[in-house]
Formats: sequence, structure tokens, C-alpha cells
Amino acid sequence: MHSTVHPISKDRSDARTLATVRPRVQLLIVQATPFCNLHCAYCYLQDLSVKARVSEQTLDNLFRKLFRTGWARRHLDLCWHAGEPTVLDAGFYRRAHKILERYRPSSVRVQPSLQTNATLLNKEWCDFFRESGMRVGVSIDGPKRITDLNRVNRAGASAFDRILAGVRLLRSEKIDFHAIAVLSAESLEAPAEIYRFFAEEGIERVAFNCEESEGAHASGLKPGAETWRAFRDFLAEFAALAAADGRVRSVREWEAGFRSIYQGAAYSPQLGDPVALCNPVVEPFSVLSVDHRGRMSTFSPELLGNKSREYDDFIIGDVNADDFADLPQSPNLAKMRAAIAAGVEMCRAQCAYFDVCGGGHPINKLSENGTFASAATEFCRLTRMSIADLVLDGPYGD
Repeated sequence: MHSTVHPISKDRSDARTLATVRPRVQLLIVQATPFCNLHCAYCYLQDLSVKARVSEQTLDNLFRKLFRTGWARRHLDLCWHAGEPTVLDAGFYRRAHKILERYRPSSVRVQPSLQTNATLLNKEWCDFFRESGMRVGVSIDGPKRITDLNRVNRAGASAFDRILAGVRLLRSEKIDFHAIAVLSAESLEAPAEIYRFFAEEGIERVAFNCEESEGAHASGLKPGAETWRAFRDFLAEFAALAAADGRVRSVREWEAGFRSIYQGAAYSPQLGDPVALCNPVVEPFSVLSVDHRGRMSTFSPELLGNKSREYDDFIIGDVNADDFADLPQSPNLAKMRAAIAAGVEMCRAQCAYFDVCGGGHPINKLSENGTFASAATEFCRLTRMSIADLVLDGPYGD
């Protein structure tokens, strides 16, 4: 592949600042609670024992300020994430969605989603998912042997039976959901076993996250070409099995690879430079993350909850204390934005895959390279370059 050079128009000033551009939020991630009832080995979050929850007043401030600024795009994705959202009862989310509807303009469509380990699901949850139109993601790595390697309870014991019970409940209640599996070194050696599990459990839509180095967590995947080939081979075999019997109908990585290759790139007014549409995490405010205290961050969602002395824990404001109109002037935002933009420029100059990536993920650059202002990471090579090559070669390519 060859990177396309995107000249910057001469009539745009290099001094242009984010303050002159209205932020456009396409993904709002809200942490209802940092607490999680599991203790997964690859989790990057550091406050999983904290049992606090977001207050209804904080939610009121968030939704009121966001919608009154006009920052929300006409289609806004709202994701309840971080910790385990279902440790709070479904009634909490019913009240939260009523607060949201109090302020949502009729011109904005909100699609709610929730990522869960499924261990606490019951009939009430299924009723709520159905009535709210909630998109549900279940975190499960595959069969018991694979899942038990990393996804365990707080005593270090298997949580698989409870996860699987939640999956089967969703199916029996006819709740549409997808599964997200984290691929470890052991997983990469078992594509047929993992495929068979998803197919036999009637899980038709799957996504794969490679174990990543994020925050304090160092990935167990060995850096280098051997792992890249293993990941590519895993996806190729999984895709071939899916094509052969049709029980798994959707593989996120395969579909995302096609989209990223064929959609091209477009000018991003947030950075003042052309950036691939597939990479909102390098655009300020395209992703807005809010923790249970009301503290806000942007760019990679995983930044919120990690610690940084240099970037003041990546916080750009507080929904309870700050006017949203002041957020674009945040000094911390400006500092992050400058480093991230520098990293995007490095990717553009150095990487033949820029047009299918748009500059990488800031969290991975910081965690792997030690700075936002850097280029390729192992995450890039696995989840962007390998997938692009696989799509271009075809699932049965050499």
C-alpha cells in the first residue's frame, strides 16, 4: 500500500485553534461505577475495587450541558462502560435515561449500548435491554479453557459458568448481542476451537481485541513478526470457518478492514489536517469520556482511569464544575492535542498504512512508545496493518 500525501490548504492558518471549531461528540462513554466483580488479568483500569457510583445530579449536569452546547452529533452513541455496569441495578439506568430524555433535542438520536461480563444478568435486565433498545456487548474470550486463562473472579476462580449463563439467558430472551473476545498468546493458537464455541453457543457477531499494553498493564503477546503472523492466521482461519458454515455472520475486524480501505480519508477540522474518518480517537471531543465523579477526558477512551503526572491524569474538565464552553481552552487539552497531532504527522510521513488508520491510537503510543508524539505501535501492526494486508490478500491468501 502507498500512503497518500494530503497537502494542507494555504488559506488555513497554522495558528487555528480548537476554540474556533465547535466540538462534535459522536461517542459519549459514561462510567456508572469503577467497581467490577471480576478481576481480569489484562484489565488496564486501576480503581476496580472502588464501589462509588455516578450521581443523578452528575448525569443531569452532563446531559444538560452537552445537549445545550449543541455539541452532540445527530447520531450520538452513548456507551455505559468501565468497571462492570450491571453491578448497579437496571432501575438506575432507567432513571439515567429519563434524565437524558429530559434534555435530548428532537434532532439528536441517541443509541445506548452497554458492555458487560454477563455474570449478573437476569430477566429484569433483559426487559430493560428490550425496552431501551440497548445494544449489548458481552466480554467472553471463548470456551472455558481459554476464558479461564484471564477472566476470573476476585478470588481467582473461574467465572465462566456465570458468564455463559448470562449469554444463554440473552439468547433465550431473544436479546441481540455481540461478543468481544480478548486474544492472548494461547487464543491465537486456537482459532477453530474458539470458532466452534461461538458457533455452538449461537453467538453470531464477534469482535476480537488483542491483549494490549495500556496504562499499567503490559501485554503478554510477544512483540514482533511472529505474533503478527499468528494474528493474521487466526483471523484468516476464523473467517474461513465462518464462510464455510455461516453460523458466525459478522466478524468486526474483517468488516472494519474493508471499511477502512475503501472509505479513504477526509479533512478533519478538529486537528486542522486531513485525518482518516476511521480514527475519531485523534480528534478532540469526537470521543468524550466521563467518570463516576464527573471528570472528563477525550481522545482514546482508555486514557480516563489511567494516571499521568505529565497530563494531569488526562482530565480536561468536570461536568459538575465547568462550563462546556470553556473546555476547548483547557491547557491540558492543548498539551495533549499538540503531542497527539505531532504523532499523527509522524504516522503520515512514515507509514504506508496511514490511509486505513489515520494516525494510530494515542493510548497505545503513550503506553508502548512513552509519548503521544510517536508513530507505529504493536497495536497498529496487529490491528491495522495485519488486517489491511489480510483484507487485500483475501482470507485464503498466502
